[in-house]
Amino acid sequence: MPRRAARPGSAVGAPCESRDVPLDFTAIDFETANGSSASACSVGLVKVRDGQIVDRIGWLIQPPPGHDHFVEWNTRIHGIRADDVIGAPGWVDQLPDLLEFAGRDILVAHNAGFDMGVIRAACAATGLEVPSYTYMCSLQLARKTYHLESYRLPMVAMAAGFEDFPHHDAVADAEACAAIMIHAADRHGAIDLPELAGLAGIRLSTLAPAAAVAAAS
Repeated sequence: MPRRAARPGSAVGAPCESRDVPLDFTAIDFETANGSSASACSVGLVKVRDGQIVDRIGWLIQPPPGHDHFVEWNTRIHGIRADDVIGAPGWVDQLPDLLEFAGRDILVAHNAGFDMGVIRAACAATGLEVPSYTYMCSLQLARKTYHLESYRLPMVAMAAGFEDFPHHDAVADAEACAAIMIHAADRHGAIDLPELAGLAGIRLSTLAPAAAVAAAS
């Protein structure tokens, strides 16, 4: 699967690294074709090691059958049309690449419930088991870190010093999310995500197969 070219340093927005925050995680962002959570049409992933972005990757996805119609509202947001995903890998085909990139990292996303919901719904729509991950929400973290009129991704990213990125490009959004996590960790004095969650008063959540969730409840 072809990778997008990695952007050097902080060329898109602003500082995306810290010399004092040795965080490791993978930021993730999905765009969807319509109102169905299963209708993933693109994904962006950004890997952070020792508080620095070390890799970026993103690709288009053919949404699962029954969830593959594109509505104009979504297209106006992200610019992706049905013709753009012709020949793109389907959810089943691309999931191994997503999992390989993320490894066993904690996943982070802005409004993480949405992105984890995409993984759950797309797996359900294609008969796949939901992968197990710990995840953290940069939106929840932002509300405990910054005093802003809006906690939409562009506003929070600006507060973290990451500006002028193409919002709703999945890779750019994942990079903005990563920048927020790094900046917030520096503010809170945290050295890893579990400590950051504790200091900010939010929780790490779990994405898991339905059977595992039922057994734990």
